[in-house]
Amino acid sequence: MKHTDTQGLLIVISAPSGAGKTTICKGLLDEFPDLRFSVSCTTRPPRKGEKDGEDYHFISVKDFKGRIEKGEFVEWEEIYGHFYGTSKKDLENLIQKGHDIILDIDTKGAGNVRARYPEGVFVFIMPPSVEILRERLKKRGSETDDIIKMRFDRAMEEMLENEWYDYVIFNDILYNSVDVMRSVYIAEKNRKSRLQARIDNFYRTTGGI
Repeated sequence: MKHTDTQGLLIVISAPSGAGKTTICKGLLDEFPDLRFSVSCTTRPPRKGEKDGEDYHFISVKDFKGRIEKGEFVEWEEIYGHFYGTSKKDLENLIQKGHDIILDIDTKGAGNVRARYPEGVFVFIMPPSVEILRERLKKRGSETDDIIKMRFDRAMEEMLENEWYDYVIFNDILYNSVDVMRSVYIAEKNRKSRLQARIDNFYRTTGGI
C-alpha cells in the first residue's frame, strides 16, 4: 500500500497493559508486508523472545539520556523505572520514504506525537471488560501483586484518554479486532485528503478532463 508520490501514513496505537495491543499490531503487520513497525528505544532489559532492533532498541540509561539532551526523541517517558522513547530521525525517514508506520506507545507519548503529527491516525484498544483486563494481568505470572495492582491502576487511568483518539476498538475477539484494524488502515489510506497530491498529479499527467 505504498506509493512514492505520497507520504507515509502514521498509525499510533495505544492500549493499557493486557488489552492485546501487541497481538493486534502483529496481525496487521503480517497482512501488509509494506507496513513498518516503528522500533522504540528502551532502557529495560529484553523479555523472553524479544530481539534487539526488532521489538525494541535496547540501550543504556546513559545513552538514552544523551539522546534526550540532543533532542533525538519525538516523545519519551519513564515507566516503572525504565525509559522509553521514539526516534525522531527513524520516524521521519520512514514517513518521507512513503512507508506506512505503526507506532505502539502509551497515551502520554501518543499525545506528544499528535502535537507533532496531527495528520496521523490514533487508535485506542480497549479490553472487553474490567474483569477480563484484571485476569489478563494476573495471568502474566512474572510480576508481583504490587506490580499487577500498579499496572491495573495505570490501565484504568489510561482508558480515560480514549476520548481524544480517532478510533476505539474493543478487543472482544482477536481476529475480529485485527479485521477492524485492517478496515481502519484501508479506509484511512483512501481518505481523499491523503490522496490529493496523487489526484492532482493524475490530472497534470493526463492534461485534465
